[in-house]
Amino acid sequence: MNDNAAIAGDALTLPPADNAPATRPALLDRILGWRDPVLFFAALFLAWMLASQWLPLGQNPLLPTPARTFAALLDSLPELWRGTISSLLILVPGFLSATVLGVVAGLWAGSSPRVGNAVFPFARVAAPIPPSVYCPYAIAILPSFQLSAIFLVFVGAFWPIFQNTVAGAHALEARHRDNARILGLAGFEYQRRVVFPAALPHIFAGMAVGLGFSFILLTVAELFGANAGLGRFVQYYADFADYPRMVAGILYTGLVTFTAMTVLEALRRRVLFWVR
Repeated sequence: MNDNAAIAGDALTLPPADNAPATRPALLDRILGWRDPVLFFAALFLAWMLASQWLPLGQNPLLPTPARTFAALLDSLPELWRGTISSLLILVPGFLSATVLGVVAGLWAGSSPRVGNAVFPFARVAAPIPPSVYCPYAIAILPSFQLSAIFLVFVGAFWPIFQNTVAGAHALEARHRDNARILGLAGFEYQRRVVFPAALPHIFAGMAVGLGFSFILLTVAELFGANAGLGRFVQYYADFADYPRMVAGILYTGLVTFTAMTVLEALRRRVLFWVR
């Protein structure tokens, strides 16, 4: 008996086999995760550099070299920063109001069959309409350009958030509804404690789509009548054929959009800590 126990104890302390998978450090995993995106952007940068050198586009090339573009970007940073502030004063109110109203309306319509039956036919008609068609009408009706632009951003973000929230409410499992009914949860408490947490993954998916549409609609609105903003910056220098500044504005706008999407993704991971 003792010999068997000793043999079992030795077996427990044997070193791992050579072919056992080794655990990589978390930092190494993160570095390797960035490898493919970095290589892809490096390939794009190389293609841009070669195209700007080899394409015969005259004295004022439509595709400036990276060196000229980044020089124009550094020179335009004060103006771009003012444009960023102007754009965010339109984007943030429109997107936040669309998020609040889209989530509230989506939870209500997704949880109440009667409300859903009344609202869904209208949503099927209104949601596919491109929000940009409202731009001239909004500018003519609303008292200021800023309110018109906020309205367009709101419309562009509202429908994706609303539809995804409805989908999240419909995805709630029947056993959770039954448990809530047994516990006596109804009305606002039922929405807050049961439906809203269950729909959060869908809500964040809708917010990501809505944020992308918000930037698109923001740029469209600024092309119509803005005196400042990122879209106005690009359009202004395109009108004067200053292509290095125009391309610099496009790259800067992409960086701002990427930063906003990254912040939203970080918020999603923090809130949805149970989703991996």
